[in-house]
Amino acid sequence: MSPMKPSGRNVFLLVIAALYTALAAYDIALLMETLRAFVDLLGKVVPVLFLVFVMMFVVDLVVEPGTVKNRLGKGSGSMGWGVAVLGGVLSAGPIYVWYPLLEDLRKKGVRDSFIVAFLYARAVKIPMAPMMIYYFGWTFTAVL
Repeated sequence: MSPMKPSGRNVFLLVIAALYTALAAYDIALLMETLRAFVDLLGKVVPVLFLVFVMMFVVDLVVEPGTVKNRLGKGSGSMGWGVAVLGGVLSAGPIYVWYPLLEDLRKKGVRDSFIVAFLYARAVKIPMAPMMIYYFGWTFTAVL
């Protein structure tokens, strides 16, 4: 029997554990401060990730893969572009929470170009539109 090769995630976990152990040996107070910051960050991220997983669950229950392919797959045309861009503009929150949902939609047949358009359109935010129009003009804002 051959020995198991460690996966990238396990190596990453071992490196982080070694760094935390070295930090504990160097300065235990700094380690405690770092762990408190990690727990605070985890407290902010977990509820948002939970919401994303709930949304993914609802999408899996409600949306059929055939529907996604028809609306956002090959041959969907301007409607697909409109949905992707409008969805990106209206989306809120940090970008990393959208990745699992976008991956799930991609597996259901959404074109990569629509996912890219969604991610790009996140740069345009409705509350900032008047300022963008003021500085860059209507034409630039509409094209963007």
